[in-house]
Amino acid sequence: MDKALDVFWRNGYEGTSISELTQAMGISPPSLYAAFGNKEKLFHTALDRYAEVRKQLWADLKKEPTARAMMERLFNLVIDFYATEGNPNCCMLVKLQTAECDTVLAEHLSAKRAESEAVLLERFAMAKADGELPNDVEAKDLAGYFMTVLDGLSVRAAAGASREELQKVANLAMRSWPGK
Repeated sequence: MDKALDVFWRNGYEGTSISELTQAMGISPPSLYAAFGNKEKLFHTALDRYAEVRKQLWADLKKEPTARAMMERLFNLVIDFYATEGNPNCCMLVKLQTAECDTVLAEHLSAKRAESEAVLLERFAMAKADGELPNDVEAKDLAGYFMTVLDGLSVRAAAGASREELQKVANLAMRSWPGK
């Protein structure tokens, strides 16, 4: 599944052929169809795998002692991933959400992206309740802001931004962290 995920991530849904998928996965087209039904179902399964890996990452990030430390670590992980040669240089969900795809695929992508924002919202709400964030800060607005910055990092990385350029954006975003 990880090999199929990688092909979709690099090529997009429309840009991925059955031939590329079967070659990457080391299976025949009949085996792919027997296991998944069709390319769209395989894509949904790959997208679920992507989300599963992200959930593991989020669970680890939520162990950080503060919401701010979680965001700093998240920015560092994202930038390291995008800047490491051989890795896809953008978020799969951002890349595919901006591409043309049918309504069913777009809804699935939106739902997966919303899961990440929900984790931020939960953590920021907890930070507000704990007094880490000022009372006048809306956790939902802060989550939306940082998701926008994360999405923007993905777009910039896909356009060829360097590690240093991405880090400058993350540093600027962290300077806007609401203080008391």
